[in-house]
Amino acid sequence: MARSLPQLLNGERAVVLAYVIQILSFTPLALLPEAGSLSFVSLFALFVEISADSGSNPLARSFRTRPGVPSGILLGAVTLPGLLFSRLIQILRAHTANGIGIEELEYLKLQYWATSASCLIVLIFLSTFCQRQGKSSNSICSLSNSIPMHYVICAVLFVGLGLVSLSGQKYNGFSMAFILMWMLIHGLAAVTLFQKILHMFPACASIGESLLVTLGLAIYFGDMVAYTATKISYLETFMVPLLRYGIKRSEISTIIQGMVFGLLVLPWFYKNVLRMWEYFASFRNGEMGNREIRNSIIFHTLLTFMLILVVPSWMQFVHAFHVHPIIWVFDFVLSEPLNRLTICIYWLVVIYASVGRFYKLSKNNKTTRILLRKYYHLMAVSMFVPALIFQPKFLDLAFGAALAVFLLLEIIRIWKIRPLGHIIHQFMNAFTDHRDSDLLIVSHFSLLLGCAIPIWLSSGFTDRPLAPFAGILSLGIGDTMASMVGHKYGVLRWSKTGKKTIEGTAAGITSVLAACFLLLPLLAATGYIFTTQWLSLIMAVTTSGLLEAYTAQLDNAFIPLIFYSLLCL
Repeated sequence: MARSLPQLLNGERAVVLAYVIQILSFTPLALLPEAGSLSFVSLFALFVEISADSGSNPLARSFRTRPGVPSGILLGAVTLPGLLFSRLIQILRAHTANGIGIEELEYLKLQYWATSASCLIVLIFLSTFCQRQGKSSNSICSLSNSIPMHYVICAVLFVGLGLVSLSGQKYNGFSMAFILMWMLIHGLAAVTLFQKILHMFPACASIGESLLVTLGLAIYFGDMVAYTATKISYLETFMVPLLRYGIKRSEISTIIQGMVFGLLVLPWFYKNVLRMWEYFASFRNGEMGNREIRNSIIFHTLLTFMLILVVPSWMQFVHAFHVHPIIWVFDFVLSEPLNRLTICIYWLVVIYASVGRFYKLSKNNKTTRILLRKYYHLMAVSMFVPALIFQPKFLDLAFGAALAVFLLLEIIRIWKIRPLGHIIHQFMNAFTDHRDSDLLIVSHFSLLLGCAIPIWLSSGFTDRPLAPFAGILSLGIGDTMASMVGHKYGVLRWSKTGKKTIEGTAAGITSVLAACFLLLPLLAATGYIFTTQWLSLIMAVTTSGLLEAYTAQLDNAFIPLIFYSLLCL
């Protein structure tokens, strides 16, 4: 039976579409093709989500997603394209008003089209699954036999918009062919990575969450490949579009990119080295303890080799480090020893005082897990706000170091590497909830990245000084107040099946607005000169607050990006 519009357009979908409409309302004439592609991707994602969440639930037959959670395809599909489009609007505004160079704008435009193309190809892949798996002829998934033609029309329309957007940059035929190939490679890599994530980590994420991670990794490491290729002389002919506008990186962003990539590929190297060891060596069936010790030695050896030699070699190849990158980090920290070492000491004191206390509270059954986890959000506010105001570059590096440590600890926990594997697993289990699993614990990653990504994205030019605080405000203050007030005083629920309350949402929105009003004079006192459009700010806070109320996805991952996108406008 056909469903009515209110049934199809539930709370989460309505908020996401409102988010897209807000972004499109700021579109300048120069970005009309990008606006058209964002609208197109959003409508296509809405169609695929309705198909996936139908009664037959076709995607569940092929992928094991996080149980009890809707697919979230629309939210996962529009978040990154919407963020990059908002950033394009901001950079174009800066280029027009302040004469900012066009290089960053044009390279960001290439990244936007690569992201949108990747998203579209993954959506076509998911739609194909819905078509093949749909049983009922009345299901939205069960399309007619002309569906391949629909895909062709979608692809032609999308490519046409891209060509219109890039045609004004005087690319020759070879350059345009390279850009189209670049977009296609991103899309195919995204489809492959999307399947790998869902098969390697079953029941750990929804479709939308996996789509967000897939697009992020594809663009981030596609950028890394392009950055590396531009440094190879005999590839210059093929990299003309990227060389034309340049790929500029600071030392800090290069270090973070190399470290993250090295740690992500470390498990693959470790697994293959173990296989080779067992293949070429003759082992007797000894005790498990000896095997664990051997595996731990191999792991630590590979880790040292990767972080001391392989990754720093790449860093020095793509960037003019005059010393070893590790030495550069120490020199950077000690270049302002009083300020930066004082912040480090302050962080250590906060972590030592807080984590021990929170771990003891986790053993107390009277303290619920959800409230206990919000204490970490408050801790993030106390740690990151002073550093962001007074030492933003140092905070960039500190976030990268924290992400590297989190990745390393999670690898050690999953592979049960001695001597810390069991201890880390026991400690982390004290703070998990229904969104985590024994296989993969993601909450601490989402909190860290939710606070860090808006700051990293704002490390270049930004004329919206509240934008770097998007993660800290939305997660550290808004999400925390919404949970605490809703848990303690909430009565009126947004839906019969959900746990989010109107009182909690109102508290979250109000607390973020109050924090903005307090933060703006403080930023002005530190030298920022800006004008604030209060109506736009209220709309941004309200939209992100309503998304927190309605979404069943991992809100730490989505809300900061949505809030950041709207603040950039």
